[in-house]
Order: sequence, then structure tokens, then C-alpha cells
Amino acid sequence: MVAGDLLDRLREEKDMHLKGGLYHQTQIKLCYNSNRIEGSRLSEEQTRYIFETNTLNVEDGSPANVDDIIETVNHFTCFDYMLSVADSSLSEPIIKEFHRILKSNTSDAKKEWFRVGDYKTKPNMVGDIETTAPPRVSKAAAELLTAYNGKNPIAFEDIVACHYQFEKIHPFQDGNGRVGRMIMFKECLKYGVMPFIIDDEHKLFYYRGLKEFSHVPGYLLDTCRSAQDNYANLVRYFEGEQE
Repeated sequence: MVAGDLLDRLREEKDMHLKGGLYHQTQIKLCYNSNRIEGSRLSEEQTRYIFETNTLNVEDGSPANVDDIIETVNHFTCFDYMLSVADSSLSEPIIKEFHRILKSNTSDAKKEWFRVGDYKTKPNMVGDIETTAPPRVSKAAAELLTAYNGKNPIAFEDIVACHYQFEKIHPFQDGNGRVGRMIMFKECLKYGVMPFIIDDEHKLFYYRGLKEFSHVPGYLLDTCRSAQDNYANLVRYFEGEQE
């Protein structure tokens, strides 16, 4: 399967409610790894259980964080929304809707200042790295999208570079990493690029890639290419092309 056919395949399997297929596996793997990178304590099997049964299997009697559960369910919904707009140009309304879906009904959503589905009101940092100040976020995001959407053609390297710039702005109070990785998956589907899922096991390489991107872009590009190879293998499996 060429990358350009993936969007149709994923949409078709979603509409069919096909169990065990590429859509099914992508939902679970993307949700588990993206949430895990951000600190979720749910296992991949618990994530799978929620997706498949809409219930939670609590392992060994260990308590589960309610926000982890809500954000897992929200991530599944966000992925479905992403598929519905995947062939549209990336825009601020789409990005804000990703955030609104991901953070709805969480404990953060109960904070008046948090602004679910809208840009941050308070300064934040990524580790020890400064991000764009709240009053400048809207302009910075608009400029990023104008520059990015103005490229023709848009290639893998452009999608990764856009991700770096998005995370550098860090436009939301929380949830920027998950929104940013959802954007990358969407843009890969739109432009016929093989998508990828950053594995939690490689998050330190991913973090290093983001931190060093302005000096050594190859770190992040290589991490994403490795993840791309892994997803391509998954696609080939479901095409019956595995060796």
C-alpha cells in the first residue's frame, strides 16, 4: 500500500467497525505511546481494553488515574476527528479542536484559566526551555501555519520541522505534545507520506531531537524515520506483504 492510500483505508476500517485491523491497531498504538510519553500510567493492554470494551482492566488491583482514562477515551475520539479532516489544510480551528477533544472533561478543564480548546494564558516551559509568551502565541501560530501551508510540495522533512516549531511555541497550557503528534500523523496522511508513531521507549531520543533540532535536525529526523519504518512494517503486515 502506498502512503497516499492509507487515509482511505483507515476511514474505511473505521466506518466498518473492523476489529483487529490497521485502524484498530493504529488507534491503540498511537494513543498508548503518545499518552505514555506525557506521563500516563496506563499500560498498552489497558489502553487496548478501553478501546475494545469501553471498560478498564485494573491490573493487580492498582488504582488508575481518572484523567489517564478520560484522556485515553478522548484520544480515540480525536483520532477519529483527525481522519475526518485529514485531507483539509492545517488550520488553527483544526488544531484547537484537537486540543478541545483531548482535554475535555479532565481535571484541567475544570480550571477557569486553563482554556480547553484555546491558547494558553500563562507562561510555560518545556523542561528548561522557554516557549512563546501567551500574548504572542496567536501571531506565532498563524505565522507558522502560513509559512508551512505555503510550501509546495510538503515533504516529510517539512512536517517534522513544523512539529518542532509548534512545540517551540507550545501554544496550549498542556497537551501540546499529543496535539503536535496528532498533527504530524494528519499531515503525513494528507501529503502521502508514511505516518509514524513515536514509541514511548524512544522518547528520550525524541526529546533530544526536539531540543537539538535548531543545531542538529538529524536527531529528530532520524528518530521519526525509525518510527516511520516501524509503521510501514505494520502497514505491510495488513497488506500481506510481510516476509
